[in-house]
Amino acid sequence: MAEGTVTSDMSTDTTQGAVESIARGLATYVRAVHEPSLLTRLRRDGWKTYVETPMPTRKSEEWRYTDLSNFDPESFSPVTCEGERVPVEQLPAPVREAMESDRERAGVMVRHNGCLEHLRLDPALEARGVVYAPLEEIAEERPELLERFLFQSDVAPMEQKLWALHLALLSGGYFLYVPEGVDVEHPVHTFRYLDEEGGVVSTHSLIVAEAGARVTCIDEYVSPDLENESLSLNGVEIFGADGATVSYLAVQQYGRGVKHFSMQHSNTGKDSTLNGFNVTLGADLARADVTSHLEGEGARSEMLALWFGDRDQHFDHHTLQHHEAPSAHSDLLYKGALSVRSSSVFRGLIKVAEGAQLTDAYQTNRNLLLSKDASAVALPNLEIGADDVRCSHGATVGQVDDTMLFYLMSRGLNREQAERLLVFGFFDEVLERVPGEGVRSRIRESIEAKIQG
Repeated sequence: MAEGTVTSDMSTDTTQGAVESIARGLATYVRAVHEPSLLTRLRRDGWKTYVETPMPTRKSEEWRYTDLSNFDPESFSPVTCEGERVPVEQLPAPVREAMESDRERAGVMVRHNGCLEHLRLDPALEARGVVYAPLEEIAEERPELLERFLFQSDVAPMEQKLWALHLALLSGGYFLYVPEGVDVEHPVHTFRYLDEEGGVVSTHSLIVAEAGARVTCIDEYVSPDLENESLSLNGVEIFGADGATVSYLAVQQYGRGVKHFSMQHSNTGKDSTLNGFNVTLGADLARADVTSHLEGEGARSEMLALWFGDRDQHFDHHTLQHHEAPSAHSDLLYKGALSVRSSSVFRGLIKVAEGAQLTDAYQTNRNLLLSKDASAVALPNLEIGADDVRCSHGATVGQVDDTMLFYLMSRGLNREQAERLLVFGFFDEVLERVPGEGVRSRIRESIEAKIQG
């Protein structure tokens, strides 16, 4: 494997003390990585962009409600992988239990602190040309596949700093490739387990579905509570060719002591469909930037999300439905429930390009406050460049309906049971569309635990 190096312009062209500090610290890791040359080049470009790009501040509209002034990437230690794959019985207990709860999977991968510990793909799918493998393996054996897609998405300025950090510190990921016309019946499921305190894990999901292909992917993030803070960076790129259908689900259930930043980009071709789901339940701070690039005529995108915050958790969701071609359809429904002193932000934009006539786009955000100390900010937006479109957006923030609680409690339920019914009634519109019965059950159990305090 080629040795990863960083050219001198990444560390010497720095005049400010903070940038010099970063270059002296994390650059040591970047220089030491040994990997295929394709990843080395990408990592080098990412590091250069990271050093040259300022950290977002609350002066920016996109970061106004999330404070990164105390966020110091220099305080985290990048993970290193020296171990080998292990038998299923040696995987972390939460991962084993999750694997037992839903056995119908086309493939499964487990990464523990970024390191590959388990991988399986249905041999029948492998025989039909489906590829499900670590990025580093594909970069070594079939780099031409990665060169077409890896880190090729159009990234917004507000994401640039963290996207570049994610690339520079890349600690593993997977490439899923589905050939033309292949229908993958069961989900491909990837687990990311984090228990290294003070570490930073940066993983990437690259999903490519050729014309007429169909696949469902699940990324699940799990950790125990951590005493010393750790950082999770995640990038997702989805490419659907003409007529392809991709369903993607991210379930984030980290414990305390984790900061999680996720940047997701789907790129849809002519008459293709992307169904995206995001479930946010864990971490102290979680930010998700989710962009749907509707690049082909007749493309369709469904964007669904739910979150439940408690204690002093802060969840930030930014979405972009970018209509770049005519006759495309997008529908977004994001729902959040907040208790104790938790807070959330939703900022969504429907952007319609000048030539994207006959666009059909909807955006809805609903927030349920279960405590007087919880808070939610909702900022839906439209930017319309075409004149023959149908677009709408709306958002609500409201307390639990006391009348409804009283009605339910008058029927013999205690307050906790009544709130449980209201919360699940609020979420069911999204939950019922989550793929995988085992995943749905785990989400419900986590929500139950939050309701019980």
